[in-house]
Amino acid sequence: MKALFVNGSPRKNWNTHKMLESAMQGAKDSGAECEMIHLYDFKYKGCVSCFACKLKNAKTNGLCAYRDDLRPVLEKALESDVIVVGSPVYFSYPTGMMRSFIERFLFPIMSYNVNPDGTRPRAIDRTIYSGLIYTMNCPEDLAAKIHYPEFLAPNEQAMKIVLGHCETLCAYNTYQFSDYSRYECNMFDENVKAEHKEKVFPEDLKKAYELGKRLTEMAKA
Repeated sequence: MKALFVNGSPRKNWNTHKMLESAMQGAKDSGAECEMIHLYDFKYKGCVSCFACKLKNAKTNGLCAYRDDLRPVLEKALESDVIVVGSPVYFSYPTGMMRSFIERFLFPIMSYNVNPDGTRPRAIDRTIYSGLIYTMNCPEDLAAKIHYPEFLAPNEQAMKIVLGHCETLCAYNTYQFSDYSRYECNMFDENVKAEHKEKVFPEDLKKAYELGKRLTEMAKA
């Protein structure tokens, strides 16, 4: 039972990474062999539209054919039973590194053919139980008002279609700076942020733990 956790944030030991660590602990406690990958450690591109994975009689078997630093990561992702990808939200969307990873991971698995029942065949014959974790600076009510759920929903939809299962978990109103006094940011109340970090973020971490545990238990079943 292999579980892969992919950090799409440029920061380590901060909100997204901590959420992923908690999810990974949940998976470990359920018996999974776990690994964490930090996408910003690698140099790579998004999909380059070579279409090698869509050629007739292609031998890619669901793996992106383009060779760069991301290829070993994609190999691990394809071999995983569980995969959880995390990212902060920048201007309504995940980071570009996360988006590029998702393109390169999902597109070779997805087929352009259609079965008689309307479903699409896949390059893999099993479900990879997946999760998406988002962290964001804005409060939950503001996120709803500016349509973040609608902007982020297509990522879950794509993961469900291609991998068979996906769940989304969001952590709102996260603590962004280690020292707010150093930055031009008077729209934020550091005391409010600190209180949220102390009282709410631990609950978010528990939810992440349960996500990792739940996905692993589903994969085992």
